Amino acid sequence: MVKMKKKKSLLIARKKGNKFVELGQVFFHRGDIYHFLLTITWLQFFGLITLTYLILNIIFAFAYLARDNIIENARPNSLIDAFFFSIQTMATIGYGAMYPKTLYAHILVGLEVLIGLLGIALATGLMFARFSRPTARVLFSNVAVISKYNNQPTLMFRLANLRNNWIMEAQVRVSLLLPEETTSEGYKMRRLYDLPLVRNQSPFLALTWVVMHSIDENSYLFSLDEESFLAGEYQLFIALTGLDATLSQTIYARHIYDASDIKWNYRFIDVVHTNPDGTRYLEYDKFHDITPI
Repeated sequence: MVKMKKKKSLLIARKKGNKFVELGQVFFHRGDIYHFLLTITWLQFFGLITLTYLILNIIFAFAYLARDNIIENARPNSLIDAFFFSIQTMATIGYGAMYPKTLYAHILVGLEVLIGLLGIALATGLMFARFSRPTARVLFSNVAVISKYNNQPTLMFRLANLRNNWIMEAQVRVSLLLPEETTSEGYKMRRLYDLPLVRNQSPFLALTWVVMHSIDENSYLFSLDEESFLAGEYQLFIALTGLDATLSQTIYARHIYDASDIKWNYRFIDVVHTNPDGTRYLEYDKFHDITPI
């Protein structure tokens, strides 16, 4: 039996073997701001919000210091007092200890309150969008195996729904990325070949699913062996879609198997067992384990 290491990320497809240096591409486009704010990590999101908040208050603090004696009860030329007055103004707190006393100060306060209200609305909307975005917690086996099933060579991998609900109308699509080939005109390209599955959909996915592709004479894998598969640097692209039964929204998960992740003449260890009393249980600690045939 072979123990497979668990992956830290279950939903993000690995990029090993697919790294490119993009030339002539704009690093950041203003039209992608919303997408950027939705896709960064929570730590980066809160860090960016905090940094923006501090920078805006510092800018307004210096604006208040541009004129002398415009904030009542603030110490002269005190950046600290101006900064905290800016915080009170942007958050519309207004403790009353410090307040504007000139037209210039009132104009700045009005502008800052407007920016504060817009900022709170934007931050709240982004927070809600990030929390309400439908996601899947799907576990893919670390490797795929090729072994006989009903006396037929079969490519197999398994997946599991880690949430305590159902994925309705779950559908799986498996594509084989073929090695780069050159056409008669000299064009180089890599092609995707869809592998037909023994069963590509399930009315509901509650626990596990072993996805299988039968390697018969019609399969692209029929003429390949382990050595040629590794030499060709083939890859399997997996896409799962379905409807979250709790949220009634479409979710998806994806995964990539490199050529080295395909284990020939191995099979998966059984993870579903039934007790004598009829109770069924699933051993996730053996989910990635395989054994040679």
